[in-house]
Amino acid sequence: MGPGKSRTHSRTEDVDNSTQSILPTHDIHNTERPLRELIRTTTGIQPAGESGRKGIHPYYFFRICWRSTNRASRLCNILWPVVPAAIAVKYARHDLHLAIFILNYIAMVPCANLIGFAGQEMGRKLHKVFGVLLETTLGSVVEIVMFMVLVKNDQFQVIKAAILGSVLATQLLCLGLCFFVGGIRHNELEFNEAVGEVGSDLLLTAGFGLIVPAAFHTAVTANSSITTGDVAGRVLHISRITAILLIIAYAVYTYFQIRTHESIYDAIFEEDENKDHDAHKGEHVKPKLTFTECILALVISITLVTIIAISLVEEIEFIVRDRGVSDSFVGLILVPLVEKFAEHLTAIDEAWDNQMNMALAHVLGATVQTSLFNGPLVVLVGWGLNKSMDLNFDLFNIIVLILAILVVGNFLRDQKSNYLEGSLCVIVYINIAVAAFYYPNPDQESSAISAAAVTAKRLLGLS
Repeated sequence: MGPGKSRTHSRTEDVDNSTQSILPTHDIHNTERPLRELIRTTTGIQPAGESGRKGIHPYYFFRICWRSTNRASRLCNILWPVVPAAIAVKYARHDLHLAIFILNYIAMVPCANLIGFAGQEMGRKLHKVFGVLLETTLGSVVEIVMFMVLVKNDQFQVIKAAILGSVLATQLLCLGLCFFVGGIRHNELEFNEAVGEVGSDLLLTAGFGLIVPAAFHTAVTANSSITTGDVAGRVLHISRITAILLIIAYAVYTYFQIRTHESIYDAIFEEDENKDHDAHKGEHVKPKLTFTECILALVISITLVTIIAISLVEEIEFIVRDRGVSDSFVGLILVPLVEKFAEHLTAIDEAWDNQMNMALAHVLGATVQTSLFNGPLVVLVGWGLNKSMDLNFDLFNIIVLILAILVVGNFLRDQKSNYLEGSLCVIVYINIAVAAFYYPNPDQESSAISAAAVTAKRLLGLS
C-alpha cells in the first residue's frame, strides 16, 4: 500500500506541475507591477496606451469617443448635432451669414475635441516625450487648417492677429486656467525647472523673432526718403528670412527634446504619471482606441474641421464689415479660442490631476509651436502662393505679446503655481480681449482719413 500511494502521489504532482506549465500564472503577491503591464498584447505599443484590441470595432469606437477623457470633454460631444446643421445651412441658405458663422463656430468645438482626444489616445501608445510632442502637434491641426484657409482668402490682418492671439490664449488663458483649476484642488502645484525654463527661453526667442519685422517697419517708416512700397518689400523679405530661422529654431527644439535630453523629460513625465489622482480609479485599464481607430478618428475630424473652417473664414468679412466686429477681435480672440479648444481641455485636465509638468509641456509646447512653426509656416506658404504675407504686426499686438511673455516668465520662475496666479493671468487676458474689441479696423482708419481729405478739399475749393 505504501509504494502504491507513493506512486499515486508522484503522478498527482506531475499532473499539477504540467497543469501549472500550461495555464497562465499571476504573481498575486507582486503588487508593484501595474495591471497595464499584464494586458500588453501589441508589439511597439506602450502599456499606458494598450487597448487589447486590433482593427476597427464600430461599437467600441463610438462608445470610447463619446466617453472621451474627462467630463468637460464629454460635454463637448453634446454639440455634435450642430456639425451637420452647420454644413446644411451653409449650402442651403447662403444668405444667412450670421447664422452660418455662429453654427460653424460652435461646430468647430466637437471636431477639435475629437482631434485632441484621438491625439491623446495615440500619444499614449508611443514613447512619452514623442507622445507629448505628437499630442501638441495634432492639437495644432485646427490652427494650421485655419491659417491655410485664411491665407488663401487673403485675410492677412486676421492671420497676424490670430498668430499672436493663439500665443496669448495659450499663455494667459489656458495657463491661467491650469493654475486656477489645479490650485483650487491642490492649493499649490509644483513643476520641474527644466520644463519652465526651456519654455520661457523659447518664448522670448520667438517673441524677439516675431517683432523684428515690425520694429524694422516702424524705424524705417520714419525716414521720408524711402517710399512706402520699398519699405513693404523690405519688410516682406525680412519676414520670409525670419520665418525660415524660426522654423530652424523649432527643429532644434524638437531634436533637443526627442534625442539629446530625452531621459530628463522621461523622468519628469514618469513622475507626473505617478501623481495622477485618477490612477486609483482604473484610469489605465479603461477602454482605449486601437491605433487604427485613432487614425480613423483623426481623418474624420480633420476633414470636418477643414470643411467647417472654410465656411467660417468665408463669413469673417461679413462679420467685420456688416456687424462692426474688428479684425483684431476676430483674430486675437475668436479664432484662437476655437482652434486651441482641445489643447486647452487636455492641459486643464492634467492640472486637475496634479500633472503640472505635462500640463506645462502642452501649454508651452503649443505656444512654441505656434510662434516657431505655425506662424512662420503661413509666411512660407504665402510666399509659395505669391501672396504678400509678412510678420509686420500692429504696435498694439506687439506690446501685448511682450508684456504677456514677461508676465508668464515671472510666474514660472519659482517653479510653483496657485489659483491666485491663475486668476491674474485670466484677468489680464480678459483685459486684452476688451481692448481688442474696441480696436478699430485699418479700413475704418483709412476711410476716415480719406473722408477728412475730401472735406478739406471741398472747404478749400479744390474740387
